[in-house]
Amino acid sequence: MAKNERVFYCSECGARYPKWLGRCEDCGQWNTIAEDVPSREKTIFGKDHIEFQGLSAEGKSTRRIKSGLAEFDRVLGGGAVPGSVVLIGGEPGIGKSTILLQILAAFSEKHRCVYISGEESAEQICLRAERLGLSSSNVKLACETNVDVIISSVGSDTDFLVIDSIQTLCCKSIDSIPGTVNQLRTCAYALINFAKTTSTTVFLVGHVTKDGVIAGPKILEHMVDCVLYFEGEKGNSCRILRTVKNRYGSCDELGIFEMSQSGLVNIENPSSLFLTSRSDNVPGTVTFAGMEGTRPMLVEVQSLVSKSYLTSPRRTVIGWDINRLFMILAVLESKTKISFSDRDVYLSIVGGLKISEPACDLAVALSLLSSRKNIVIPNGICSIGEIGLTGEIRSVPKCVERVKESSKLGFRHIILPGLSNIDGKDFPEVKFKRVNTIIDLVAFLGEEMRNDE
Repeated sequence: MAKNERVFYCSECGARYPKWLGRCEDCGQWNTIAEDVPSREKTIFGKDHIEFQGLSAEGKSTRRIKSGLAEFDRVLGGGAVPGSVVLIGGEPGIGKSTILLQILAAFSEKHRCVYISGEESAEQICLRAERLGLSSSNVKLACETNVDVIISSVGSDTDFLVIDSIQTLCCKSIDSIPGTVNQLRTCAYALINFAKTTSTTVFLVGHVTKDGVIAGPKILEHMVDCVLYFEGEKGNSCRILRTVKNRYGSCDELGIFEMSQSGLVNIENPSSLFLTSRSDNVPGTVTFAGMEGTRPMLVEVQSLVSKSYLTSPRRTVIGWDINRLFMILAVLESKTKISFSDRDVYLSIVGGLKISEPACDLAVALSLLSSRKNIVIPNGICSIGEIGLTGEIRSVPKCVERVKESSKLGFRHIILPGLSNIDGKDFPEVKFKRVNTIIDLVAFLGEEMRNDE
């Protein structure tokens, strides 16, 4: 008789091992490897016969249900899709349970909504609902961790289901504690199958590790239809909901909220939020016209270049890629002969926003040069452009949308790449400064210095 093979999995990254180890060789975490115990009962989801169809979408449209929170609908691609499974991750206390309780309360006016908690007691959730003014909403509440009991109790007539959280669920046919790889995988499969067969929209709350990623195997994010990350500083009232995966819409959308006494509130004009506290006549401050998904957004880039007394000068970045900062500093030193090697450099994206697109290169370079040469960039100037290794300024996508947003917020001078497809006749109130290389940017700063004099 063949001996059963023992398999061990890492609960953080899902790596597979033939024996137990104290430290995962893939992710480097300690005490995260546990045995994957096979379930006692073999369950097969799906039908025993395949029904084929063509690729034509005629007569098949994706119905979306609005939640009432415009920013939440935006990150979902226009609203919730029946039968979809959405995974929401974020730091403890960031507001995951709060926003889902608000969403369910809005949906409960016309739909049957159920909130299942595996972490908090019913009294705690009722107190939160009372604080948010949602006590009178028609949301059904229960505390349970057995996924089989949840599915059998919820029923097929439920339209929206919230599970808080997926790491607390367990399947009694598996001999392992909740949160292990096998438990997460089995519970997720059961809930996804339930959502697809009953057209129930399921929201799953996911814990995150100390590195900020959703705890458990990566397969959990592959299985669901949409993955959202809730970001923000606890001392700051601004909250950012970011889409990293969406099978029904764009995966680059961003929703911005403000945490108040009554819960999370939509911020209709995020650009004005990130630019309200800008100071006048301060070197190193530049406005950048960015894109987050389909939304143009203006943010403020600040830098401080100061004399260093260390052997290795400091390079500190908040909200941007530090490797890209190293590249821009190298290009500036190589092409303009302006030295940064004996200077500490601090760079920050104001407001807690994280920028990843290369279109911010020009704003960063302008901010660094402004701080290094102590030249003030006027508030009415905005910049767009990517910098190449040879010092050229490259064009970026969606320039028209960026210019429209800048013009709407009162920016009348825009610095952009020379090859950008912007026709000045379409924006007669805006003056464009086109730069082709880093040398042109330095020449522009020289003009600003002469104008100040």
